[in-house]
Amino acid sequence: MKTLSTLIVLGLSILFTNAQETGNSKTITVTIENITNNNGHVLLALHTENTFMKGNGIQTQESKIIDGKITVTFENVKVGSYAIMALHDENDNKTMDFSESGMPKESYGMSNNPAGFGPPQFATAKFDLKEDLDLKIIF
Repeated sequence: MKTLSTLIVLGLSILFTNAQETGNSKTITVTIENITNNNGHVLLALHTENTFMKGNGIQTQESKIIDGKITVTFENVKVGSYAIMALHDENDNKTMDFSESGMPKESYGMSNNPAGFGPPQFATAKFDLKEDLDLKIIF
């Protein structure tokens, strides 16, 4: 009987812990309105500082472009610091294409819309997620 009581208490504590985590999760809605054409898709990745410029990110989205615009939502995101990177993958090859000089051939953007040359930096693209958030990224 004592073992059964312990299992029930353990099961309920796991249930309540998961419910609390869900209550603390937020959504991030991203809109991009200035896409030059409807070719291909827009690829988006939500990054932490540890994943930024190192891989796929902690969540990814792919969106069809309609009339030069997309809107996607990242769901169940924990409170914290993040950055979003977006790429207009015009030829649907799932990668950024570069010219012979090393310049990107396809449009891209990041959260906070930082301007600058050189590789993107987490510090200029990061935002702190404390509540549900709407972001606009400019290509």
